[in-house]
Amino acid sequence: MNDDSQILIARLLTHQTLRRDDKLVKRVLSDELFRAEIDARLLACGLKLLDNVYADHVTLALTRTIEPKIFGARDVWQNNNFGLARDGVALLVVLWAQIILPKRERQETHQHADDDQNDMFGTEKPLPRAEDASIGISYKALLSDFGDKLGKKTRMDMNLGTLAKLGFIERRGDFILEGPLLDLMMDTDVLKERIINGALADVFKRAPSRLVAVSGDPLLDADLADDLSADIGDSPDAGDAGDALSSDLPH
Repeated sequence: MNDDSQILIARLLTHQTLRRDDKLVKRVLSDELFRAEIDARLLACGLKLLDNVYADHVTLALTRTIEPKIFGARDVWQNNNFGLARDGVALLVVLWAQIILPKRERQETHQHADDDQNDMFGTEKPLPRAEDASIGISYKALLSDFGDKLGKKTRMDMNLGTLAKLGFIERRGDFILEGPLLDLMMDTDVLKERIINGALADVFKRAPSRLVAVSGDPLLDADLADDLSADIGDSPDAGDAGDALSSDLPH
């Protein structure tokens, strides 16, 4: 392993996330040979580099093939949810849906958070960074909309504190903002339609439409899926949120 590969992997293991504008991260995202070396070294340890163009950070996660050996070592599938109770996981899904989905829409239309929504030349601009397109949500609005379903104020405050320590969110006054991990820890392709048209359809004020088919994985945590279903509007589609969360959560 060359020095740069060793340093990058060690830094990711130590710090959990690194910014995309970091020198070595920029190299691994643009240099095919360097990326291949990093991927090979991580794969030998059952890990993979997790990144997407919409996030400002990268992190590490378990590969799909190693998950059964880690989480399936006991009789019951052990989902890695950082010790969050079911209301904490449900809160995480809600925050992802209300912060990340609107941010992605702005990024796809090349709009910054403070841009004029009618800017006809917006699509000619470069893709905005997450910190330039992400707005966040009001704590008071979150408590008003979901407090009764997510444990009320005391429980929600405790879970928000845990999510902030884990790097999923940041608190700035009354606002809850995207943290380094929030746009990395879920499979957007799997969750987007299920969240918007299923579990949180009433929040987004959209009529349910035909849902995207998602292939089932018998190893995924069925208990967590049931918990999410119970917590987020008692919708059967919320189960897929738990599945995607358990499979791509950084470790």
